[in-house]
Amino acid sequence: MSETNEIDLNKLHHIVLRETESDSIQEINPDFYRNLSDFIGDLKKQEFDGVESKIKETIIDTATELTSLLINIRLDKIIKSDNIDFKNLLDEEKFILDAEEEQRERTEMILSATINGKSKFLESISQNHKTKTVVIRFLKEVDEIIGADLEKYGPFKTEDIATIPYENAQALIAKNIATKVRWED
Repeated sequence: MSETNEIDLNKLHHIVLRETESDSIQEINPDFYRNLSDFIGDLKKQEFDGVESKIKETIIDTATELTSLLINIRLDKIIKSDNIDFKNLLDEEKFILDAEEEQRERTEMILSATINGKSKFLESISQNHKTKTVVIRFLKEVDEIIGADLEKYGPFKTEDIATIPYENAQALIAKNIATKVRWED
C-alpha cells in the first residue's frame, strides 16, 4: 500500500487508474473513504470568488465522479467474481455488499414460498412489510393520517420527525412531503 492518509485529486486519480488496470481488488488504506470525505468536505467549506470558485467546484465534481467510478469498479469486481476475496475490501464496501446479500436472500425466500405454495407466508411478509416502521422528517405540514396498521398518526408540522408504517412513509416520500431519516448506529 503506497498511498499516505492524505488524499488529493492526483492520488485519487492514481488509485482509480490502478483499480481499472487490474482484475483484482487493489489494496487501499482502510481509512480511504473517510479521508476522501474529509478532503471533499474541507474543499466545500472553503469560500472563493470568481475563477477560484469555479476551479474548486470542478475539483469537487471530479473527485465525486472518480469516487463513484472507484466504488462501482470495486463492487463490480467482487460481484462478478466466482471466488469472493474480502481481504482488500474496505468496511464501507462490505456494508454495501451486506445489503446486496440481504436482497438475494429475500428474493430466494419469496421465490421459494411462491413455488412451494406458501401463500400464508407471503401474506404475512406482505403485511409485516406494510406495517414495519420507518423514521421520516416532514417537509410540509400534514394532518392526522391513518396508518397501514390502522393507528392514528399526526398531525405533523414541518421538520417534525416521526416513526410511521412503511407504506404510509413511502407515499409521503413519493409526494415530497417527507424524507426518510437514516439513523446511524
